[in-house]
Amino acid sequence: MQGPRPVVLSGPSGAGKSTLLKKLLKDYENVFGFSVSHTTRQPRPGEVNGKDYHFVTREEMQKEIDAGEFIEHAEFSGNMYGTSKGAVQAVQAQSQICVLDIDIQGVKNIKRTDLNPIYIFVQPPSIDILEKRLRDRKTETEDSLLKRLTAARVDLELSKEPGLFDLVIINDDLEKAYSELKEVLLE
Repeated sequence: MQGPRPVVLSGPSGAGKSTLLKKLLKDYENVFGFSVSHTTRQPRPGEVNGKDYHFVTREEMQKEIDAGEFIEHAEFSGNMYGTSKGAVQAVQAQSQICVLDIDIQGVKNIKRTDLNPIYIFVQPPSIDILEKRLRDRKTETEDSLLKRLTAARVDLELSKEPGLFDLVIINDDLEKAYSELKEVLLE
């Protein structure tokens, strides 16, 4: 993988990664590019194939994984998610810094590659605030919400592993969190 050092954003669903990422891509659209992940889950209302995710069948995704086309992949709540080499190369081909939104399983997988990104973990101020954010979205069933909260507790514990992340941002104030993100990236 050639080009500038990529950035991996990780953190539980509802921590604010997407919000921070959207601000970054809007303010620095020629500098940063988003690596569009693949998933086998169904699109949520408003999500666009090729922009938010590459929505694919389990069979298509498994075939590409078996062919070695993925940097990392994981399964969550019965759906597969992953980052293809092609998605990262597409951003790098535009001479942009590639930003990847990846879960902790994926972070550990990327640590075993030669990608060498900057690792940033975005976390909510508390599990209670995270639960409120997820409920306010109104995109989850009660079952999937509980799974996300359980996964978030695990992620928050794993994120404490020494050397796993270069920076941990506690997203209790969006502007403050965004400033921290910009500060480390604009170096």
